[in-house]
Amino acid sequence: MKRFAAFLITSVLVLAGLSAQDTNITLFTLKGPSGVGMVKLFETAPQAKGYVISIEALAQADLMAAKFLSGEAQVGILPPNVAAKIASSGKGIAVAAVIGQGMLKLISADPVVTRIEDLKGKTVEVAGQGATPDYVFRRILRFYKLDPDKDVQLGYALAYPEIAQSLIAGKITLALLPEPFATMALGGNKKLQVVGDIQAEWVKAGGNSNYPMTVLVVSRDLAQKHPAAVRAIYDSIRESISWVTAHPSEAGALVEQYNLGLKAPIAAAAIPKSSYVFIPAVQARPALESLYKAFLEYAPQSIGGKLPADSFYLDVENLGK
Repeated sequence: MKRFAAFLITSVLVLAGLSAQDTNITLFTLKGPSGVGMVKLFETAPQAKGYVISIEALAQADLMAAKFLSGEAQVGILPPNVAAKIASSGKGIAVAAVIGQGMLKLISADPVVTRIEDLKGKTVEVAGQGATPDYVFRRILRFYKLDPDKDVQLGYALAYPEIAQSLIAGKITLALLPEPFATMALGGNKKLQVVGDIQAEWVKAGGNSNYPMTVLVVSRDLAQKHPAAVRAIYDSIRESISWVTAHPSEAGALVEQYNLGLKAPIAAAAIPKSSYVFIPAVQARPALESLYKAFLEYAPQSIGGKLPADSFYLDVENLGK
């Protein structure tokens, strides 16, 4: 009976185009703007001979971090500072690519505020205390001789959607928001204006190019033992991002269809204003280290107290060669 059951399972796998020896790998992404660039993979998962690769979307970055810390996740996306912090704890993870760059907007309903310098004495709601937007903005404020702990009141009480809704309703007048929530706010209240260009201001304040917001992370163990699967995932994500940026309307529909936390019209409108990219880790290292230096200025332990080691930057394109 046992022999017959084993034969039956093997037959089903063969009929499905699989093998009893296939290795299962889960690629983790995030709901919300971070996962938009990967939405095409929900229709066509990465393919590699000998592997069954599936994709799963998590609700929050801290859930993703917990999975990497426990070893359950071996490939997925994280904010750059979280990736560095996990690596500093001794977990063997590395960055394979930057897949999202700065997409922050400083939005104002205050007619007095038309420049960064005008923020003195004002209150600004900031999306994400202790995250990339916070420290990018602090660096920019200091460049304009504004002390973020004295000259400007930074608020962190509201989540991204709440900040957008509060701007629309006129409950707050100034906020730093990422896409697509910036597009949501601007579309809901025509009196709102964008102040300056945060990405350009970052460069003026000493940043190297645009600042990374989302990175593709791979365990070094997975990369060493299964390089073909890692390369397949890497190439599929690059192709998905390319497709999403070229087809925002179709991508927006998929974002809603696969429950990634955004309605199709909002996602479609925000994609062209966002910065979904695919920059291999080796090329992205200067921009990542520039961002990490901002974290070291304000909260060194948030990235492990020092710049990540060379092994943190994975050269996927030469894996197994």
